[in-house]
This record gives sequence, structure tokens and C-alpha cells, in this order.
Amino acid sequence: MNRIAVVTDSNSGITQSQAEKLGVYVLPMPFTIDGDTYFEDINLTQEEFYQRLQDGSDISTSQPAVGDILDLWDKLLEEYDEIVHIPMSSGLSGSCSTAMTLADDYDGKVQVVNNQRISVTQRQSVLDAKELAEKGQSAKEIKEYLEKTKFDSSIYIMVDTLKYLKKGGRITAAAAAIGTVLNLKPVLQIQGEKLDSYAKVRGLKQAKSTMIEAIQKDQENRFADTKGDKSLYLQIAHTNNEEAAKQFAKEIEELFPGYEIFIAPLSLSVACHIGPGSLAFACTCKMK
Repeated sequence: MNRIAVVTDSNSGITQSQAEKLGVYVLPMPFTIDGDTYFEDINLTQEEFYQRLQDGSDISTSQPAVGDILDLWDKLLEEYDEIVHIPMSSGLSGSCSTAMTLADDYDGKVQVVNNQRISVTQRQSVLDAKELAEKGQSAKEIKEYLEKTKFDSSIYIMVDTLKYLKKGGRITAAAAAIGTVLNLKPVLQIQGEKLDSYAKVRGLKQAKSTMIEAIQKDQENRFADTKGDKSLYLQIAHTNNEEAAKQFAKEIEELFPGYEIFIAPLSLSVACHIGPGSLAFACTCKMK
């Protein structure tokens, strides 16, 4: 049985310490803040990131350097026979296509998964890959499974402030001003490649109801075969909004009895564009 290393990036929400416990490897995502480069969970904590965001710093995201990727792969292949590399969605970053190009020189020993997930759903792909590797699946077989099931997940994200969508040019200044006055809370979705608009609602209560109804609809339709045996993971993510996330989890537990709910911070690469205070509700099908 081949020894397989599972690699992802910090967009999965897996920290360096968690990666060590799980037996996986995490490439830290780089950020440029006021001209200086920082790496998520290396020399940039969640707290520091949000403080810099609040201070109005100029923050931009990037992808891992080619040299850092190759160094990690080469080091791992001294110990392992194959690598499964699971980057963030190809629709949100060029890091997936970069990794695929680099893997061409590794004669099939590195399998890059275009899983089209991020945050808590990407994290579940990593856990599934690790489990499949332990069951004796090859890197190629794991890649094929993860790409075949990549749409077996959903994320709905409530944006608390329109400031950062305006800053990034995703909405106009006029729309942001009107939305702020009306207390509009955009709900975004990720079901595959990109972050798309799902609904515009007024207030936190309606935003949470909209996300819950969206997951219920997915459970009834897209993932109908999971309802009887509860073979669906429920997940909550947030941007610097942990207490609200815990309260949201209690509300969800009442509506989805018997389900365990995982809570984690949302990827900083997404937080950079939507700002603090957001809540996300996600679901991922369990492996058959």
C-alpha cells in the first residue's frame, strides 16, 4: 500500500497545529498588508488580520509561491510515495491551476484535486482524502472520488457590512449607502466554482432564516438521499463572529435534531472581501 500525504492550503480553515494532529499538511496563504507579506497562521493571526482590516490597511490576497509548493512536495516525497493536493476552489484563485501545471513534472506522484470548495467544505474534503488514503486508495483514486463528489456541498454566507463589497468594487458606493440605511444583508452562495449572490434580505434574523431554508431545500432536493440516515455534515463558519456562530448553532440544532454541527472561522481569503461579522451555514455529504 502506497504511503500518501494529504496537502491543502489554509483556506481549508485547518491551522498548522490542527494539521499536525490530523496528519495532513497545510500551505499558508500569503497576504500583502500595506506592502508587507504575511502568511496565514504563521506570522498573521485571525486577531491581527481583523485589526488590520479595521484599521483600514490595504490588504490583498495572493497564492502560495511556486518555490514553497515545490519545496513542500519534494520534502514529502522523501517520506511518502504519493501526494494528494487539495487547494481552494479554482474559481476563487489561480492556485489550483498553478499546482496542476507544477504536478505535470511529477510523473503522477502528485495528484491535484480541482475540488471547487473552500473553508469548512474544503476541510471535509481533506478529512475524506485522509480516510480514503488510510483505506488503501491510491492518490489518483482519491482525486477521482473528490472531483466526482465536489458538488455534494453548499455554503451560504450572510454579509454583515457592505463596506468591503464596496471597497472591492463588487457593489457601487450608492448601493452600499442605500443598503446600509435599509439594513440589507446580502446572502452569498458557493456551490461550485465562484462566490455568487443568493438573496438580499433585511436584518440578521431574516438572513439566518434564508440560509436555513436554503440548506433545508438542498436537503430535500439535491441531497434527498441523506435525510433518512442523516449522512450530511452541517457546518457553520464566521468572520470574527464566534459568539453569534455559537448562538446560530443552537438555533440550527433545534431544526436539525441529531446532527452534529462543526464551527470554524471562515477563510481569511473570503473574509478579506466581505469583512467581519459574517455568518455562513454549510452542508457536505458524508462519504458513501
